[in-house]
Amino acid sequence: MNCTFEVEARDGAARAGQLQLAHGRVATPAFMPVGTYGTVKAMTPEELAGLGAQIILGNTFHLMLRPGPEIIARHGGLHGFMHWPGPILTDSGGFQVFSLKSLRRLSEEGVRFRSPVDGREVRLTPEDSIDVQLALRSDIAMALDDCTEYPASEAEARASMERSMRWAARSHERYYRGPTQPPGALFGIVQGGMHANLRLASLETLTRQDWPGLAVGGLAVGESEEERLGILESLVPLMPDDRPRYLMGVGRPEDIVAAVLRGIDLFDCVMPTRHARNGHLFTATGVINIRNQVHQDDLGPLDPECPCYTCRNYSRAYLRHLDRCNEILGARLNTIHNLHFYLALMRSLRAAIVAGELALWAGRFFAARRPADAVA
Repeated sequence: MNCTFEVEARDGAARAGQLQLAHGRVATPAFMPVGTYGTVKAMTPEELAGLGAQIILGNTFHLMLRPGPEIIARHGGLHGFMHWPGPILTDSGGFQVFSLKSLRRLSEEGVRFRSPVDGREVRLTPEDSIDVQLALRSDIAMALDDCTEYPASEAEARASMERSMRWAARSHERYYRGPTQPPGALFGIVQGGMHANLRLASLETLTRQDWPGLAVGGLAVGESEEERLGILESLVPLMPDDRPRYLMGVGRPEDIVAAVLRGIDLFDCVMPTRHARNGHLFTATGVINIRNQVHQDDLGPLDPECPCYTCRNYSRAYLRHLDRCNEILGARLNTIHNLHFYLALMRSLRAAIVAGELALWAGRFFAARRPADAVA
């Protein structure tokens, strides 16, 4: 299946592992920078590799609309198109369709929606999603799912989850038994909203088929931290122990650490790159808003403890100046720093697991951070 996973160390529920994919090896726990349109915004592939990125994410929905799978296929797939030699995971497009709300029509067939690019009607079925991902030749493809609304009653969540399970079976059939030889591996997605019984039913349905990895979807959609952690605590211990576990779209550093403590291996989120473009920069003690006037005369680095290129060479005053002038360099320097922070966070988590010191490390991590709503 072009995908093997080995757990090398454990500390409580947390795991440090090695995920071998068609285009390389990924040490877990791992964070995947998001390259929505075939680029991680403001970064070259060489810069990403230099920061320690091992795997990145591409967006099936957006690449299907622009430039289209045919053009990418003529480059040999997304790796050749964007000049990234390492592993790539592509999402199914389900979350983007979910976000369209009034522009979409959902049925058992799939989804029909008006393109946000040119207004034309577009169809996305489980088979369509898989065909696009096969053309992109990603190392990990995702089954198309129906992302459950929040909040949702148990009846609403059940109907959504059961539709996702039927779509998962169709996605699996298309990926592994369709006309195209699979270039990688297909992951299934556990759904069920905030209802633990539905999550377990979803997991039971998925385990009737052979999935090289499983994801937890439908979180980070407005639920409380207590609800999210409750779902993880009831679900993750029952997920296959010998397969990678991917928590989709969850991206605050605090949330990543909490999920690693509960046994999650893979993460993605637009937060580090999007926050960078909006002047919100991550540090060991919390988030800094570089736009605040307090930084106008600050000649010190963004984070004295950070060895990234931005912190080694530029002051807070300069970063604020670039942001206020809307200079492209400001977005680049902020992105370099934020991605460095996230990727270094994952390396620290892995080292703590291997050393058997994760509880101590996590205690220090949480103690050092300001409240989530306190932005300097």
